[in-house]
Amino acid sequence: MRTYTGFIVSIKDPKTAKVEVIQQSKHPLYKKIIFKAKRLLVDTENLQVFVGDSVVIGETRPVSKTKHFKVIKIIKNK
Repeated sequence: MRTYTGFIVSIKDPKTAKVEVIQQSKHPLYKKIIFKAKRLLVDTENLQVFVGDSVVIGETRPVSKTKHFKVIKIIKNK
């Protein structure tokens, strides 16, 4: 099961939120650190989350056409 740490960018409806996950990697030749951002739709059922919260999300079975992740825990409320 893959887990990511990110922060909530927007809330679509009471059960869905958009989370931005930032990954960093090193360029193989130039050794510069490169940041890549992904925005994932996550399931937030029975959790009260707000925009700006840091969360840990984990992979789960498909909940809908675009939701494949679920909020595991809230790290920090803003």
